[in-house]
Parts: sequence; structure tokens; C-alpha cells
Amino acid sequence: MSGSGAPDLDLDLDGSGLRVAVVAASWHEVVMDGLLSGALRALADAGVTDVQVVRVPGSFELPVAASRLAVGADAVVALGVVIRGGTPHFEYVSSAATLGLTEASVRTGTPIGFGVLTCDDEAQALDRAGLEGSSEDKGAEAAQAAVATILALRAAAAV
Repeated sequence: MSGSGAPDLDLDLDGSGLRVAVVAASWHEVVMDGLLSGALRALADAGVTDVQVVRVPGSFELPVAASRLAVGADAVVALGVVIRGGTPHFEYVSSAATLGLTEASVRTGTPIGFGVLTCDDEAQALDRAGLEGSSEDKGAEAAQAAVATILALRAAAAV
């Protein structure tokens, strides 16, 4: 299971006053609705009230949107899903999304919570989407990671 070894993030994160952008792909609507709901719930639980949601067509488009949104946000949450098929499309899109989001975060200095599922089949994606019956909530985890990272960076800068 992918959740094995996951860090125990401080679930009492205080994200009040943070501006967070959530960029979410549109492919696989049920999975994406679950990821987006989980991210928004986690941000609300952290006290983040300034949230901008932007929908893009697919996971390939996440890096450019996250890069633009990072300029005016304290953190970004990127959500998408790529499901393996019978062509190399999976590898290309997964790699482009991962490398593009990494580059956007490093270039802008803005934390980007990585909530892009890369699954072998739809059942795996549904099990990680934070839906009723899912074993994991990767949307919430990505939002928590983004908030935890900006808070850690701010604490380090204050020392």
C-alpha cells in the first residue's frame, strides 16, 4: 500500500492567513472530485480561508497553471490522476507532470503539494481519492503537505 511509511503530519496545522491555490485536472471526474474535496476539507481544517481553485483539462497542464498561480500564493496544491493504458502516454504525462511541478516549485520558491495519482487502474485511483470507502485521501495529504511546508519555511526564516 502506498500509505505505508507516510509521515505523521501535524494535523493541527495553523494555516490562517495563508493564500493557497488549488489547481486540479478534469480527467476522471469521480476521482478528481474526491481529490478536490479532500484538499478543500484539509485546507479548511487548517484554517485556510483564502483558497483559489482553478481547473485545467488534464495532468499535463498542471505545471504551467501551478507555476502561474504560485506567484500570488503562499502555497499551491496540484491534483491530478494518470491511469496506465496500453500506450506510453502514461509515462509521458506522469513524467511531465512530476518534473514540471518540481521545476515550478523550485523556480518560484512556492511549495506545491503533489496530489497527482499515477495508478495502474481506476480501482487504485478510486482507493486513493478520499471517497467513501477509499483507504487513502491523497487530496487532503497534498494540501496538508503544502501548508506544512510553507509553515516550516516561515519558521526557519524566523530563526
